Amino acid sequence: MVGAIGGGDEGAEPGGECLYHPGNRWGLVRIRSPVGACVGRPGGAVRVIYPGGREILAPAGVSVLEASRQAGVPHASVCGGRGRCSTCRVRVLKGIEGLEAASPAEQGVLDRIGAPPNVRLACQIRPAEEISIYPVLSPEAQAGAGADQPGYSGGQDREITVLFADIRGFTTFSEKKLPYDVVFFLNHCFEVMGDAIDGAGGTVNQFTGDGVMALFGMGGGSEEGSRQALAAAGAMAEGLREMNESLAEEMEAPLRIGIGIHTGPAVVGRMGRGEALYPTAVGDTVNTASRLQDLTKEYSCQLIVSAQATESAGFDATGFPRHELTVRNRTEPIVIRAIGDVRDIQGGGS
Repeated sequence: MVGAIGGGDEGAEPGGECLYHPGNRWGLVRIRSPVGACVGRPGGAVRVIYPGGREILAPAGVSVLEASRQAGVPHASVCGGRGRCSTCRVRVLKGIEGLEAASPAEQGVLDRIGAPPNVRLACQIRPAEEISIYPVLSPEAQAGAGADQPGYSGGQDREITVLFADIRGFTTFSEKKLPYDVVFFLNHCFEVMGDAIDGAGGTVNQFTGDGVMALFGMGGGSEEGSRQALAAAGAMAEGLREMNESLAEEMEAPLRIGIGIHTGPAVVGRMGRGEALYPTAVGDTVNTASRLQDLTKEYSCQLIVSAQATESAGFDATGFPRHELTVRNRTEPIVIRAIGDVRDIQGGGS
């Protein structure tokens, strides 16, 4: 049975279970009819289903946000339910066909955050029949969660360029350093890589261990993204060279870098949970770029770039060693170029 919203048993109807009393604004009555229907007074009741199977009954005509509040279900809403911030938005798992179309004002907010078709503002939808929802943001969401979002945020297939970079020799280096020094050097490396990515117009996706994953062309297309990734690779190599020179007295040997770049289709969107929700990509293109970065060890070079990336960028790579190989978990062979010194690509492309 659905838990009571409000209490009292005044006004009970024969054979029914009453959730209504004169002071309860909901005016809900749950009646065990022969077919097990739930009826509200006045105007009927609508079942709202939340994650985890929690269910409430709400009067037809009230918004989902209001239903949540009255039932004590935590629900984000920075603007107070005025349809301006988007933080109350929900993914409608069941019952979206029974909702009225979004008003121009609501649609404008949804377009601003790049919401997919099954996402609506809880403060604006007033279900007339059973609905199952999943709040997109945590109840503690702040105003920034409602800021303008790119169109891919809700999930799209896109042609992008993915770059993986890894600092070579850092594990051996860190074994001989104090923890404070390890953190200092690693953050310095991340700053060099991050500045190179930002400067080229890419997006830092994540720092992992002593490496980084970056995305390019999320908004401008694969051609621009490929050129940006190559530029970022060159800037990373140069930044690491300068770091090695400035900190030479602190290191027994210069740190080296390995970079893999690949262009292709991927599923992109904002993924994660809570504060760890960020733009990312998944799919074969991501896996391939990671494998190419690993192969820089085998080919003793700084950069391995796929033919898809060089062709998309309009970069003439004929002067670099060409290899055709099969990458793990990929059925078709891939053509790559192994570039010993990334600085050699500067000025290339058309």
